[in-house]
Amino acid sequence: MRVLVTGATGFVGSRLVPALRAAGHDVTVLVRDAAGDDAPDDVRVVEGDLLEPGSFDAALDSEADGLGVDAAYYLVHSMRAGGEFEERDRRAAENFAAAATDAGVDRVVYLGGLGEERDRLSEHLRSRREVERILGDGGYALTTLRAAILIGAGSASFEMIEQLSTRLPVMVTPRWVETKCQPIFVDDAIEYLVGVLGVPETAGETYEIGGPDVLTYREILTRVGTRRGHRPVVVPVPVLSPKLSSLWVGLVTDVPASVARPLIEGLKNPVVVQDHRIESLVDVDRTPFDEAVDRALRTGPDGGDADGAAVADGGLVADRHPDSNRAGREDTRGPNR
Repeated sequence: MRVLVTGATGFVGSRLVPALRAAGHDVTVLVRDAAGDDAPDDVRVVEGDLLEPGSFDAALDSEADGLGVDAAYYLVHSMRAGGEFEERDRRAAENFAAAATDAGVDRVVYLGGLGEERDRLSEHLRSRREVERILGDGGYALTTLRAAILIGAGSASFEMIEQLSTRLPVMVTPRWVETKCQPIFVDDAIEYLVGVLGVPETAGETYEIGGPDVLTYREILTRVGTRRGHRPVVVPVPVLSPKLSSLWVGLVTDVPASVARPLIEGLKNPVVVQDHRIESLVDVDRTPFDEAVDRALRTGPDGGDADGAAVADGGLVADRHPDSNRAGREDTRGPNR
């Protein structure tokens, strides 16, 4: 199958591309600067920007025979681009949906974020849901996978958790530490993303994916700290706002406050799988949380071995991948945070 991957240099996309190649697909990637891309020889690289209509049309056409692509993965979000990320997300999704429809793409796969809309979603999760609705209006079959935190090296959410859990002996946190979350190992999410393409009945459907463990954020912080040989004391307080929390996180970790704030605001929403239909359609041996953390701490942002720890998106995830050469802006997270 001919497949286009947007956000191909990001946290999820950089892992998805080799997985698609291994599954036998012909892969095209959309990047903002083709000269700076180091994709394998058998991956077609097209330069374009989802925020500029017409600049990426070539990515949807086959270079060899003009037949176009059969399917596309939408893995772009602009949270790290500044305070107007919702507007950027909206524009990029509208541009992509229109172009994919005009090009006759059959299927689009989107990685979105878990969270019930009745729970008053954060700006970050609300934006992911808006993108999902925009993509759903296109003239193709949209498959959406909704996820919570993705555990893996290269994700801002996991980096934030890992650094908070090891750099402070006592952690004063907002009340969100008691919120429940169902994180998933990034490699398992990749298996689901690749797997739905081979199951025709998943076309036009929305599914929820998660790991085998449901934990509070307090449990996540303490268990990650324990894996690193440091068990923090977590003290929740009722008066710590997301803005103050993000400034605090920006001082203690390597995650900028501008990225930390939408992530922290999203932590108030429970993100637990309610719909388990995907498990009967795509067979994934889901990785337990502690094992996922251990594997994340052993790998670098590109999935290779690393000497130390690295870092999650909805679900959804802000990207800490070192390469900023991506079409649109940041890759998701699940909330995939």
